[in-house]
Amino acid sequence: MAAPPPNPINKPRNPNKHSLKDLKTLGHQLLSSRTHINNLPLLLTYISPNFPPQHVLESLLSLHSFFSPLLPDLPSSSRSPTHNKDNDEPDADVIYKTWLRSKFDEFVKSLVDVAVSPKAEDALKEVVLDTLMEFVKTGNGGRFNSAIYHRFLVNIVQSTESLDFVLELLSSKYFKYIDIRYFTYINIEKFAKNLEVKDISDGKTESGDKVGESDSRKSLELSIYKIHYIISNIPPLEDPKQNSDYELWGGSGFSVKKGESKGPSQHLKTEDKDLKSEKHDNDVLSAGNYAKKMKLKFTKAWISFLRLPLPIDVYKEVLSNLHQAVIPHLSNPIMLCDFLTRSYDIGGVVSVMALSSLFILMTKHGLEYPNFYEKLYVLLLPSIFMAKHRAKFFQLLDSCLKSPLLPAYLAAAFAKKLSRLALVVPPSGALVIIALIHNLLRRHPSINCLVHQEDSNDTTDSNSEAERGDNEDEFGASTNIAARKAGIDHFDNEESNPLKSHALGSSLWEIDSLRHHYCPPVSRFVQSLENDLTVRAKTTEVNVEDFSSGSYATIFGEEIRRRVKQVPVAFYKAIPTSLFSESDFSGWTFKEEEGERKGKKSENGVSNSSGDKDGCCTKRQRVEC
Repeated sequence: MAAPPPNPINKPRNPNKHSLKDLKTLGHQLLSSRTHINNLPLLLTYISPNFPPQHVLESLLSLHSFFSPLLPDLPSSSRSPTHNKDNDEPDADVIYKTWLRSKFDEFVKSLVDVAVSPKAEDALKEVVLDTLMEFVKTGNGGRFNSAIYHRFLVNIVQSTESLDFVLELLSSKYFKYIDIRYFTYINIEKFAKNLEVKDISDGKTESGDKVGESDSRKSLELSIYKIHYIISNIPPLEDPKQNSDYELWGGSGFSVKKGESKGPSQHLKTEDKDLKSEKHDNDVLSAGNYAKKMKLKFTKAWISFLRLPLPIDVYKEVLSNLHQAVIPHLSNPIMLCDFLTRSYDIGGVVSVMALSSLFILMTKHGLEYPNFYEKLYVLLLPSIFMAKHRAKFFQLLDSCLKSPLLPAYLAAAFAKKLSRLALVVPPSGALVIIALIHNLLRRHPSINCLVHQEDSNDTTDSNSEAERGDNEDEFGASTNIAARKAGIDHFDNEESNPLKSHALGSSLWEIDSLRHHYCPPVSRFVQSLENDLTVRAKTTEVNVEDFSSGSYATIFGEEIRRRVKQVPVAFYKAIPTSLFSESDFSGWTFKEEEGERKGKKSENGVSNSSGDKDGCCTKRQRVEC
């Protein structure tokens, strides 16, 4: 016989009157008999961050033990009570289960509030998180309950607190399960789209309330920080060609090899279009199917996230890891071209960090970027030699200039720009420049004319046809007049367009000046350019990676470890006989006093009185000229 629906319950006026012992008694009564069902709302009131952690924990354990065996039989939250065939009144048992379902939803909401509350202790948050994930595992008839997981993630992202502890627990304990990764990517895509729409609407409806706009911007940035933490801490999917085992959190709870089809109890329900609905009861996914669809969800989540107005620190972190952690796992990497070209056009360190990913798209995925070398040429500034990511930049720069199809004017412009920078950069930068120019001269024999120019009158004719035509249109006869003057460097260091820099009309005189550099490694290394680099059989390229991470410390360490046969005496052709020479103090003379002379005699065996020791000093006297 169906149990009657519970009577209306009067909540206690002051729940704080119940002690911890009373809560244990109420929990035991609730678990022992249905007649004590009225204890359920009372225990729910204690699931709040405003109560002591012991009271919250005791109520949580009792309610978790009560709801866990009932979850498979509870109706859906959106389902209305059914009616009997004999009369129009709903079935009492259905009303009871519907009421239990509403209390379970209230219980989940209270758990989420505790998890995101700054008042709750970390130990309590960990227990709450584990309880929520247990309901995610079994709260949908033994399948993955994406509605509870979605509600939990929504509250995390929209919370005004940082919630680092909860996010760290979530990533470390649960992101190893493939179904949790799958639904996390789905949620991130939805969050990013909603934030993008919100940012656009806030931009269109600008008001005079600057305080409100500032709070809205801070809330948006905090949400972006959380989304970035979540999406960047999800481990990448293993290579599908390998025979990997994928571990499920929902369903059976153990590993299922990809491609295998288990029983219905080991399958999960897909809820891509609406995470809160349960319309697709028969549409289930195995672990192998999750793996097949994971790349598409990964791509959609990252593309949606990169459309958000990222803070500058998040922007830089994303760019630094994009070529390793994101591009290899995208279903279509060309979808990143808008984000990367926009980043590359910003300039400065952002362009340097975007270069790695953009180079991969150009060389491996067929991306065409016509102004790539012009933008790369503009990045050659003295500040790049002190940048954090300079090592990777120099290696990519060497790779970008490796193609034999580069026109002569472009290779010459890069060589000349680098040689001019060698005059102002630290010694470690000069070593990198020498290595880059060495490789340029070896790869492009057409620019070896820069090594030595006999007469500047002939240099104008050596320019490419494209450069000559452009110069005649823009500069007219002034270029020819300047070319007739000997000793003038026609290279325009301020020009941002390599075509108009007149690099082929110049020479690498800056490299020749490095032969007298104050740093010995630089002056030694520049001698490698004295060889005939056009003979490729007798020369080899320099590995730029060996010099790209150099600094004063590395140069000093190499010099300390270097074994030398003869150590020169600095700045002296002959060994000095005194500390100072007469030329150091022009107009002054040094006279020995009697005490000093007696001291010298004492050294030769002649006795010296102790009273004379006080006069042993040297006085400097001004000599009148």
